[in-house]
Amino acid sequence: MTQSALKTIAPEGEPAPLVVEKDEHSLSSRDIDRDALKVLNRLHEAGHIAYLVGGGVRDLYLGKTPKDYDISTDARPGQIRQLFRNSRTIGRRFRLVQVFFPGNKIMEVSTFRCRSEYDIEGGIDVLPANNTYGNEADDAFRRDLTINSLFYDINNETIIDYTGGVADLDGSIIRFVGDPDRRIIRDPARMLRAVRHAARSGFRIEQATWQAIIRHKEKLLLCPVSRIRDELLKDLRGGSSSAWLQYMVDCGLFYVLFPFYEEVITEKGSDKFQLLCRLFSVIDRVHATDQPLPEGLLLGLFLIPWAQKCFPEMTEKLKNGEIYSLSRKIRDELEKHLDHLNIKRALKEQIAALLARLNLFAAGNEGGKWPAYLKRKSYFKENLQFYLLYQEACGGEPAVDLHIPIPQKKERRSRRPPRQKSRGPAFAGKSAKGGVFGLRKR
Repeated sequence: MTQSALKTIAPEGEPAPLVVEKDEHSLSSRDIDRDALKVLNRLHEAGHIAYLVGGGVRDLYLGKTPKDYDISTDARPGQIRQLFRNSRTIGRRFRLVQVFFPGNKIMEVSTFRCRSEYDIEGGIDVLPANNTYGNEADDAFRRDLTINSLFYDINNETIIDYTGGVADLDGSIIRFVGDPDRRIIRDPARMLRAVRHAARSGFRIEQATWQAIIRHKEKLLLCPVSRIRDELLKDLRGGSSSAWLQYMVDCGLFYVLFPFYEEVITEKGSDKFQLLCRLFSVIDRVHATDQPLPEGLLLGLFLIPWAQKCFPEMTEKLKNGEIYSLSRKIRDELEKHLDHLNIKRALKEQIAALLARLNLFAAGNEGGKWPAYLKRKSYFKENLQFYLLYQEACGGEPAVDLHIPIPQKKERRSRRPPRQKSRGPAFAGKSAKGGVFGLRKR
């Protein structure tokens, strides 16, 4: 990148960003989703500032196809709603506008947020209201990672960089915006996002950011359990859970989330750790085929090494009553260990049953054909999928044609049409034959 390719622009009183001209990067408006361009152009036509932001810019810069196209603007949510009838407002902490397009496509448009956690002069100690708006510099410094803090201006096809994100993309570095300790203390879930992006992109985590994660790893348990659960499922379904596992174990976050695994994985070279790595590789392979594993199968695979360590009877040939008893024991342990992840009781029972029946399927597969009694069981199909994935992790053939069911949203019943205006009591009609109560009129 040459110095002639850079210029500086800044809101009044704000630090000047690095602006990368279009001939110095590979991004092009032609690569942006048409509906995202429609949103940006309409905001510009209405006189507003609007940029493509975040992961969309990052992925385009790296030559990838973005999953989402997020947009930031100086327009307020009410103004955005007036411009887009096909939209709705969401969010409690900060109001966003979702613009809907055919094919279940959603573009999220956010108003520039104020700088609440980072200040050039040293920071502030009190968070302002969540719906306090700011300018583009505030919005950039408020974001978590430098590589996600870039703006792309479709008018002149330039990248606007306030935080050094372009340099970090070029250097394959994950770095928090601002002081890492302050950023983690404000929101400990940021540690999970830093690890996720490092795993997905193959980047290394910058040393100050890495050491801050190690220092503050225990603070992750201060986050709401529902949020930790959502972040965890994103990581397991992100297609890079193998690399994620290595990062999580190295920094200690893995044992904060799953302390019961610390005795199972005595060291990274142990048999149980290697099995867990292979299971995660299988999960990544399946997700790469656009077959997202249901939550029960996903967590069940993750828990196999732990269950085999804690319940040696899993490897024995058990009768039906003994299998049921084993599933109860596993479920009771899951109640203790997964309470902080907001896992429903019914899901824990499903996971426990999958684990307890694992050896039943291993024994039933000895002759190459499944016994007729087993194929008649209601749980056969689900447990078969679970067993085949486990066998692949143990060196067996890749599990193909799994026919994993995709969860369907319940269809809302159409509302009944409003009742017609009441005709009054049956006996009150003027045209009723026989008069009132069937009495003949005189």
